[in-house]
Amino acid sequence: MNRYQFVDDHQRRHGVKRLCEILGLARSSFYYWRRTAAARAARQAVEAGLAARIRKAHQDSDGTYGALRITAELRDEGGPAVNHKRVARIMRTIGLEGVRLRRRHRTTVADQAASKAPDLIGRDFTAAKVNRKYVGDITYLPVSGAKPLYLATVIDLASRRLAGWAIADHVRTELVIDALTAAERTRGTLTGAIMHTDHGSQYSSRAFAEICRSAGARQSMGAIGSSADNAAAESFNAAFKRETLKGRKAWSSEPEARLDAFRWLTRYNTRRRHSRLGHQSPIAYENDLQPAATTLTQAA
Repeated sequence: MNRYQFVDDHQRRHGVKRLCEILGLARSSFYYWRRTAAARAARQAVEAGLAARIRKAHQDSDGTYGALRITAELRDEGGPAVNHKRVARIMRTIGLEGVRLRRRHRTTVADQAASKAPDLIGRDFTAAKVNRKYVGDITYLPVSGAKPLYLATVIDLASRRLAGWAIADHVRTELVIDALTAAERTRGTLTGAIMHTDHGSQYSSRAFAEICRSAGARQSMGAIGSSADNAAAESFNAAFKRETLKGRKAWSSEPEARLDAFRWLTRYNTRRRHSRLGHQSPIAYENDLQPAATTLTQAA
């Protein structure tokens, strides 16, 4: 209980002047506090309502969204305007936070004898149109007491859409081929598109080069050992790990890891807000770019 409330509760018995003297309060401050009680209660009610909306948005994101993405959710819902600083303050007050980055596990092993593709990206991870530039990578999914799983992805740089992906308990070339084949099914064709990756042995293999040629895609590779040359894919992997593991070291079983991955990857395309897309989801962004396109379905 604050001191003003104590004075208000006991003034009839002891008097305002005496209570204020004992508690070291100015009587004018007490009377101001009492005059503004109704406005203060109204503000507190608004704050409580906003806190409830923030809790729901945080829960709907599986506990992953921070202040910026929750602010975007609230703005899309309508209602009074709210800024991210206010959302961040309320989140701190009610003990909510977004998930944080975990240390990366190395999955890239370069084949020094393999042929190298030129770098057609040059660290420019943007594209004016969809289905023009893609990045691909592999990330590690730790499973307690079992073999790890590996996720291969193909991401469109225009919309950050996950166009194709595959999961397996190995890192053989078939894994990245399956992901590229899935992307080709999603888009219908990859003719003329750039497929940019690191120098992992899977991507520098003859089999992967052949599947790229068959799909009509041009291979591109960054420098050996430079994660910055594939930063968009690295960023995706980091977001996936921190928002699925949520601080855990590993999944408890392979089925749990596969299910979590499927849920997050589906939500990533259809619902998860991306800061580079004006806090839209990848498919929503694509549909705004090409509202009449029949290939941009709501499927992951």
